Amino acid sequence: MKYAPIGVFDSGYGGLTVLKELVDTLPEYDFLYLGDNARTPYGTRSFDVVYKYTLQCVKYLFSQGCPLIIIACNTASAKALRNIQMLDLPTLAPDNRVLGVIRPSVEKVAEITQNGHVGVLGTVGTVSSESYPIELEKWSGGRVKSTVQEACPMWVPIVENNEIETEGAEFFVKKNILNILQKDKTIDTLILGCTHYPLLENLIRKYVPEQIEILKQGHIVAEKLTDYLERHPEMEVRLSKGGSIDYRTTESTGTFESKASLFMGQDVKASTIVLP
Repeated sequence: MKYAPIGVFDSGYGGLTVLKELVDTLPEYDFLYLGDNARTPYGTRSFDVVYKYTLQCVKYLFSQGCPLIIIACNTASAKALRNIQMLDLPTLAPDNRVLGVIRPSVEKVAEITQNGHVGVLGTVGTVSSESYPIELEKWSGGRVKSTVQEACPMWVPIVENNEIETEGAEFFVKKNILNILQKDKTIDTLILGCTHYPLLENLIRKYVPEQIEILKQGHIVAEKLTDYLERHPEMEVRLSKGGSIDYRTTESTGTFESKASLFMGQDVKASTIVLP
């Protein structure tokens, strides 16, 4: 069977937290990870720029044989996914699929919230897009009554520079958690709306009351993808099953490999690509 991996794309390294869960859940499949690390972060960029960059990466993954792509980036899911699905896919590759991380997270929130009060921690781009409040209202079946958000612009740099154990990390995490809890004291579910944030989970939990459920996207996306493949056998049979992981980056391999190894918990070898 020809090589037909599941593509996993992120603007940086956070998508590796999703990839790790996908590989743990679906180890028999081939995966091709693309990090647009040379142009990260996407979180502060405009809708048009994020859409342009994301489309370039989707086209690249299609060219490498991926029939199914997971956009493991909240900013790209918020700012580019809908346009790609509606405007580009029908002419670019009508039989292929591109999925994001926001919809699965929203569906999971609807399943577990008890009082309908939800908090979202995310990048400036994700929060300003209002994607989570809009999607929670649209897809929760009325279960979500209130959504408050908090932009955490320092969290991604903290993670990517391996500053997780520092006083600076504690200062910013505490500040943002206290801010969101002030916005709604009755939150019962908190979405980590950026794929970098699970690496800060221990610090986040320190300041979040234990009765509040913290949602990490990697496990949710893996669970939902498993369900998706069961419901879409026509896609499942197209995917190759060699149990491989191929890492590619738009940055230097040395930089990528050292940081990616932190996310994956094992040595990572990558190759550098140039996007057309």
